[in-house]
Amino acid sequence: MSSKTLEGVRILDLSRVLAAPLASQMLADLGADVIKVERPGTGDESREYGPPFLNDRDGNPTSDAAFYLSCNRNKRSVTVDLASPRGQEIVRRLAADSDVVLENFKTGALKKYGLDYDSLKAVNPRLVYCSITGFGQTGPLAHKPGYDGVFQAMGGMMSVSGLPDDAPGGGPMKVGISIVDILTSLYASNAILAALHHRDVGGGTGQHIDLSLLDCGVASLSHFAMNYLVSGEIPARRGNGGYGGVPSQTFRCADRDLFLTAGNNAQFGRLCLALDRPDIAKDPRFDNTAGRIRNRDALLAMLDAIFATKPASVWLERLDLADVPSSPVNDIADALANPQVVHRQMVREIEHPVAGVLKTLRNPIRLSETPINDYAPPPLVGQHTDQILAAAGYAPEDIETLRQAGVV
Repeated sequence: MSSKTLEGVRILDLSRVLAAPLASQMLADLGADVIKVERPGTGDESREYGPPFLNDRDGNPTSDAAFYLSCNRNKRSVTVDLASPRGQEIVRRLAADSDVVLENFKTGALKKYGLDYDSLKAVNPRLVYCSITGFGQTGPLAHKPGYDGVFQAMGGMMSVSGLPDDAPGGGPMKVGISIVDILTSLYASNAILAALHHRDVGGGTGQHIDLSLLDCGVASLSHFAMNYLVSGEIPARRGNGGYGGVPSQTFRCADRDLFLTAGNNAQFGRLCLALDRPDIAKDPRFDNTAGRIRNRDALLAMLDAIFATKPASVWLERLDLADVPSSPVNDIADALANPQVVHRQMVREIEHPVAGVLKTLRNPIRLSETPINDYAPPPLVGQHTDQILAAAGYAPEDIETLRQAGVV
């Protein structure tokens, strides 16, 4: 059985790079028919975001970067020159038979091509049109470009990531992955599903979704922002420590780092037993949650010294027996080889037309009645152009004429 959750939903994906393609990949995994519109010849610019590049069956690098492969599975690719009037007509024809248009061009860029929301709404009033931009459709910065790191900096995320200023290597730090793009993709897929529900179940119409990476980055501040709004105090950077119970952070062992959380009195008591230091749990400075937070520095100095005396494997075994949540700090190879991750089959092997076997991450959503089992490889540039245009009513000779003219 395969996912048919969104069977019958067609998404015309005019987007490229990461945030929007991740959103359409999510919907494609759930069964939507996603038509990815790319530039003739080169395709989505993220195909060039390597190395590494995908190797073919003979071990030679292709023109598709791993970056592109991460966010474009389960889609069909058609190449169309959006700057060409005939290309714009192709998009309008496809939009007339689509449920969703997804785009991440700069604010106002598609209006000159007659492919903005108002123009396509005239063709298809039921259309859900999602625009993902750096700063949104309105406001003093709406015209500016931007990338993930810019929004981590501007939205405050970097200010609460990294070590304190007075620590070695201290200062604001960007999250390693493109986290604002990823979070925005989740907001986008949720917004699209909500708009479709409103249209199809709630008796509503199509509508325009205005999503800003800056907005999504600010929204992701979550409890950090709420702490500030309640207290008026700007949260300090605590490196690998958190703002909940103490301790909740990394500790350097004799050979590597581990992370643990002992967020309540019972867990803290078991932690101290695992460390052969039950006296710490009885210390009046540390025998309650508020006290441990108040006396954080003193407690962490003691724990740092204890953990440094033995290898991480020794401590992790003791912590596991004591039922204290903990983990080694894994690199990606370690993470993907973790027995639980292997059991959950988070890495899937799929057949790629050029590379042969391609490993990819699976979608983590597990639906009991409509499981996600279909993993079509990310398409080659324009792989489905003839198929898609033929279904839109173009005769073979018309498609060839468009190809000769560079429109597709």
